[in-house]
Amino acid sequence: MNFSLRPFLLIVALSTPLLAEEPTKDLQDALAALKLPGVKIDLEERAVDVTAIVNLDEGLLEFVACTKDTKEHESIVKIQAKPSHIHTALLLLGAKAGHPAIRKIVGEGDDQRWIDLPPKGSAVTVSFVTTDDGGEQTERPLSAFVTRMNEEGEPNLEEAAKRLKTFLFAGSNLYGDGEGPKTYLADRSGSVISLTTFGDELLCLPEIYGHENHALLWELNSKHLPKIGAKIILRLRPQTNIKSPKR
Repeated sequence: MNFSLRPFLLIVALSTPLLAEEPTKDLQDALAALKLPGVKIDLEERAVDVTAIVNLDEGLLEFVACTKDTKEHESIVKIQAKPSHIHTALLLLGAKAGHPAIRKIVGEGDDQRWIDLPPKGSAVTVSFVTTDDGGEQTERPLSAFVTRMNEEGEPNLEEAAKRLKTFLFAGSNLYGDGEGPKTYLADRSGSVISLTTFGDELLCLPEIYGHENHALLWELNSKHLPKIGAKIILRLRPQTNIKSPKR
């Protein structure tokens, strides 16, 4: 998939007014004309709402959200929206993209070695909005749906709530040679919101979480989750007044 920069042409014109307390009619009209299927910028909630489908009712997790036909077996929800479109919407709400975790070579000769650089980006809170049979909506933090398991296999809800409080707008990566269109990696891989570090995700946790670290297992808690196939809202709320951890 080629990543089109066309939606970003509106950002320079819109980003400053969008942060104003009272959005202008011109701004509202411009947002209405911005085509981001499956993605809505909610000015009242100061959030990006993404249409999502419940994908699991039990099991271990490596993702909160992935795109359809990618990593559903380890993700709570799947979405049809393009991660690059969610990226655009977050920018319009004032969030600043950083980068996923990076592994790079430093030093020269015999001193050459690999180091891991943690991810960076604006802080974002993640929640799910569910709708009951009466049409009433309820927003709950992600920690209401995910449990962190310790080395003994026992759930630690308090630790999960602490670690899942903030995600980073890593912004995936653009890839491509030459002057042609670039590929937005999350559009291709489906890595929307990760709990484990992959290096191509749109949103991630502030630290590096390796696949081999069995002390950091995430498990689905489906108590408040609708049945598989139900439509919910994945709500991303940029914390534009919160700085990413210093590195």
